[in-house]
Amino acid sequence: MPARNGPAAFFRRTAHVARDRGRLVFRHRILPMARRVNHWLIAQAARLGIWLLRRLPEDRALDASAWIARKVGPWFGRHRTAIDNLRRAYPAKPDVEIEAIAGDMWGHMARLAAEYIFLDRLFDYRPDDPLQGRIELDGVQRFLDLAAEVGRPHIVFTAHLGCFELLPIACTMHGTPFTSLFRPPNNPYIASFLHSKRTSSMGELLASDRGAAFTLSSVLEKGGNVGALVDQKFRNGIATTFFGRPCESNPIVPMLARRFDCKVYPARCIRLPNNRYRLAIEEPLKLARNADGDIDVAAATQQLADTVERWVREDPAQWMWFHKRWAISDRNRHRRRPPKRAA
Repeated sequence: MPARNGPAAFFRRTAHVARDRGRLVFRHRILPMARRVNHWLIAQAARLGIWLLRRLPEDRALDASAWIARKVGPWFGRHRTAIDNLRRAYPAKPDVEIEAIAGDMWGHMARLAAEYIFLDRLFDYRPDDPLQGRIELDGVQRFLDLAAEVGRPHIVFTAHLGCFELLPIACTMHGTPFTSLFRPPNNPYIASFLHSKRTSSMGELLASDRGAAFTLSSVLEKGGNVGALVDQKFRNGIATTFFGRPCESNPIVPMLARRFDCKVYPARCIRLPNNRYRLAIEEPLKLARNADGDIDVAAATQQLADTVERWVREDPAQWMWFHKRWAISDRNRHRRRPPKRAA
């Protein structure tokens, strides 16, 4: 056996310590610094793109962004994710149609990014002659009903479809301000820019981090209104299905609705030709209830997922297929395994 206290053992121990320290330095110093530099460079490129787009009229800027994204989008790894998700969702569609949907998706996503720059100009709603403006409202009376129920809490949920940021503006314009729950981007510099643009036109915003549920509860308790996006994956969330595949969904909307017994409205934005938009708010959902008459959170969460799936099926190109919606966290992955047979 080699000597434990000899020179060779000493150098081995020293090498192991140096290696462990190097790993810690790389993980806790170099890697975060490289990540910050990468975020900063991406943000500067985005600032340059924003500056260039602001030099153009709105329609030309939106069309140019969509054209560039259709050409560049397929170069990214997320394109393969989008193609895989589309093939699983539409197994009967030929590859040509799948590729066409993915290409159009990149165009819609680029329009969405450019629309943030022109949010203050795009909301051109003309009640007397809606066809002359950019905005059409489907369900005007429901917008008015929301505003008329002063002091009663409401929840409106939507998905990443069209320019969904226009929905809170429409509600606020009709006298129904909302506290909107959103998931900030991972890039802190871009997140700061988006937050400033959203806050200036959409009212109060709330990041979906720890403590968000308590803040939303206080809003509803005071008779306020809450808006939420419900089509993203939620780590360790409720087990649901989307396009027939298992996924995890955020149960916060059904949980709040059960606690405050408030109406839950589905709403969406549909992007129309010529850079026009239709904002639609539907009748309140009749959420599933258990034997005691309380809202069944798991079943109601699935109802929200089914509503979003219906919207996406009507125009699949307007949804973000590159999102890893069907990723399952480790905890729920173990739960889904079949039980072991008894010995």
